[in-house]
Amino acid sequence: MASLRVDLGDRSYPILIGDGASKEGIALLPRLLKGKKIAVVTNPVVVKYFASKTLRFLRKAGFKPTVITLPDGERYKTLQHIARIYDGLIAGHFDRADAILALGGGVTGDMAGFAAATYMRGIDFVQFPTTLLAQVDSSVGGKTGIDYPGGKNIVGAFYQPRLVVCDLSALKTLPDREYRCGMAEVIKYGIIRDARFFAWLEENVKEVAARKTGALETIVRKSCACKAAVVAADEREADIRAILNFGHTFAHGIETALDYKRIKHGEAVAIGMVMASRLSYSLGLIPQKTAERVKRLIAAYGLPTTLPKYLSPGEVIEGMVHDKKIISGAWRFVVYDRIGNAFVKGGFARAEIAAAMDG
Repeated sequence: MASLRVDLGDRSYPILIGDGASKEGIALLPRLLKGKKIAVVTNPVVVKYFASKTLRFLRKAGFKPTVITLPDGERYKTLQHIARIYDGLIAGHFDRADAILALGGGVTGDMAGFAAATYMRGIDFVQFPTTLLAQVDSSVGGKTGIDYPGGKNIVGAFYQPRLVVCDLSALKTLPDREYRCGMAEVIKYGIIRDARFFAWLEENVKEVAARKTGALETIVRKSCACKAAVVAADEREADIRAILNFGHTFAHGIETALDYKRIKHGEAVAIGMVMASRLSYSLGLIPQKTAERVKRLIAAYGLPTTLPKYLSPGEVIEGMVHDKKIISGAWRFVVYDRIGNAFVKGGFARAEIAAAMDG
């Protein structure tokens, strides 16, 4: 069992990583949470595989769990469905001593966290992510929120969990497409911060694709360690944390243009990282061979590298208009000057952005 820590003073919290980590994580909860009532926010797919085991562990640890089930998918990450969480908490007479446990992927975690941040002005919550994308990215760092007409995650809050538990056994039940989507975020960490990890990903494609336990532990641990370090340095994205959005401005534009249909978040991020690499090359920051190396690794993990033919660069740009990384009307993108070193650069013209999508 690997253990990491997100260092944020009195709001610090551990990340547990391992095959079967859920049992150990739940055993920690009586020391972390004040009350005995806990709302398990999940979705129908996860309920089928993990709910009974999770509920059994919670009851054994002395908790009284309530299950709140939400539909699965980005298009359900709305005010309407957040209200279902509030309704469940109110019906269960939850108070400020009680807590929420997010059991699912990134959408479930974002919504459960936002509900925790806003119900009674804040109650405790813990993250038990069940997808690769959620384990390596969205469950760590305290970003919570929902989508709203005009922008992805445009309504939200920074609100840290008390604990993150990455049970690797959950990853072995994922459909191939969902697993590949998580690999986009894993590759991102190598590009923005860890050149050695990027090289490891190049050398271990077969082991990672086969979901061998050792490979899973490495990709989750390395990714979480990278994100924990960045979040500890810049919790609210005033500076360095913005590098975690590498490829995401393009990705959010793609998702918004498609109304969160047809392409999954990880697939959009993969395409966005190729575009961000092309933008870095156009600025003279990297040689073409580096951009090609990134594109080759993304493709090696079965992810898309080009904009689909049914979507135009203009539509993507319109989808980016309300991106949170645009400040005072200025376009800002994460770029890099070598694998392992990313930073934010602004002042881009619309033509430069469109050119980065043409490939």
